[in-house]
Amino acid sequence: RITWQALPSLMMPVVLLGGIYSGATTPTEAAAVAGAYALLVSVVLYRSVSFADFYRSVLVSARTSASIGMLIGGALVFNYVVTVENIPQSVSALLQAWQLSPTGFLILVNILLLLLGCVLEGTTILLVIVPVLIPTARALGIDLVHFGVVVVVNIMLGLVTPPYGLLLFIMARIAEVPFRDLVRNVLPFLGAM
Repeated sequence: RITWQALPSLMMPVVLLGGIYSGATTPTEAAAVAGAYALLVSVVLYRSVSFADFYRSVLVSARTSASIGMLIGGALVFNYVVTVENIPQSVSALLQAWQLSPTGFLILVNILLLLLGCVLEGTTILLVIVPVLIPTARALGIDLVHFGVVVVVNIMLGLVTPPYGLLLFIMARIAEVPFRDLVRNVLPFLGAM
């Protein structure tokens, strides 16, 4: 009897994965279909979500999405300025002029990407700055897989490093914690890394 009551909920993975694997939906569309299915099941069959609850959850989602959108919009403006001013090309020319050893180059790339990760979005670093650094890494004989790991780790560290660690703002907004308190608790972990 309990299984029959839970059956509509247990069908959620079938709806989600069935849509993806059958080719009927893309993963994003499948997520939207699964969300609509969950809403339908909880409102119509289980009657566990009232209109007021639904309205409240839509408001919370809208506020969170708007604040994240504003942060990403600010990052995109900054990214545009970096691209227009040809800063990546200038940095690459400077690195090649210094004639660094592979170890020195990697240390400098670590520092550069960590600092850039604090103020730029990760996608911009990957699309704008890393392609400029790859020829130098290849010329110094650095394995590109190793270089890629260094890049990703530093971008991820930059995303949680103040002052503009994008993930810090997102975490503070979702957890409803003051930004200052979150930064204070993250700093010991950043120091360890």
